[in-house]
Amino acid sequence: MDQPTVSEARLLSVLDTAADGIIVIDERARILIFNKACETMFGIGAADAIGQNVKLVMPTEYAADHDEYVGSYIRTGVKKIIGIGREVRGRHADGTVFPLELSVGEAATPEGRQFIGILRDLRPRKESEARLAELQSELVHLARVSAIDEMGAAIAHELNQPLTALMLYLQAIRRAHSRGVDINTVVGDILDKAAGEAERAGHIIQRMRQFVEKRAPERHARDLDPLIDDAIDLTLLGQRHRIRIDREEGPALPPVSVDPVQIQQIVVNLVRNAIEAASVSPEPAIRVSTRLKGDDVILDVQDNGPGIAPEALPKLFEAFASSKRRGMGLGLAISRTIAQNHGGDLLVDPGGHGKGACFSLVLPAFASATAVAGEGGADGADG
Repeated sequence: MDQPTVSEARLLSVLDTAADGIIVIDERARILIFNKACETMFGIGAADAIGQNVKLVMPTEYAADHDEYVGSYIRTGVKKIIGIGREVRGRHADGTVFPLELSVGEAATPEGRQFIGILRDLRPRKESEARLAELQSELVHLARVSAIDEMGAAIAHELNQPLTALMLYLQAIRRAHSRGVDINTVVGDILDKAAGEAERAGHIIQRMRQFVEKRAPERHARDLDPLIDDAIDLTLLGQRHRIRIDREEGPALPPVSVDPVQIQQIVVNLVRNAIEAASVSPEPAIRVSTRLKGDDVILDVQDNGPGIAPEALPKLFEAFASSKRRGMGLGLAISRTIAQNHGGDLLVDPGGHGKGACFSLVLPAFASATAVAGEGGADGADG
């Protein structure tokens, strides 16, 4: 066997020390080079791979058509993945199929055209992304629990009203019965009122439970305004602030693709903050409105407080940066994260000089969100 030249030895050294997998194939898709990173990645030794068709490291759905893809390119010159990085799937010797990032180049050599594939195992990145998503979901849930905890006294007061009324109605029936009074004429009406109060208490508890329930995010096409109204009702449970809320709905708004509970979480945070900011005003008021701007549906929450101090703006959306005595300082940070995960954003006009702050939740309309998702989708395993 001929000894490699100095330049060939250097090339082999570079290939074998590369962190990424490198495969070189010829026009017939036969493996010419299979570096050490590939050996580790696919569980196949170079001696067993060289000379084999590259389908050796492909799952069945890719391997079936790969030779035709290579042949089509050689005949037509139409590039589909050459020069373009993309995500594909590889197959380990034990049958495990796993995600890969693949970049393909080509070179003309004395032995004919060759194709160089550079592969990176995406499993570590995918695992990190999944863990990050899980932690983010935990943090979002924690922020909801924190919000309910801060509202605890107000909610307890709100629940106490129907429960107290229910107890009084039942006591009235018992007292009348103990005195021998004929209650047949009034018992139906009293029980109806008692049932109404019990239903009211049940609705409060159900709304709280849905808000704090731990579950995986689920997005649906929903009208934004009903979600906002429900969230405002939840925020106002037991509120003792004397505040006016002006509610304005934009005409004929398209639906948005959202996780309803997460969007309501944003609304609760924004409305609570607005109520607190406006509370220092002689006539506290907030305006909650929706509008359409281009392909976006926008919720504006405007208060008539003093505005946001310039020195507070840089850290406004940072977690744990709150100056409030209660709470965890997660509200605005989590709200912006949720908005951006929905393809939108949370913006602020700080106001000042006699104008209150205005927070704007921007969400892409459902039709445009669908179009973007469609454009960004995978286009198969064509070569």
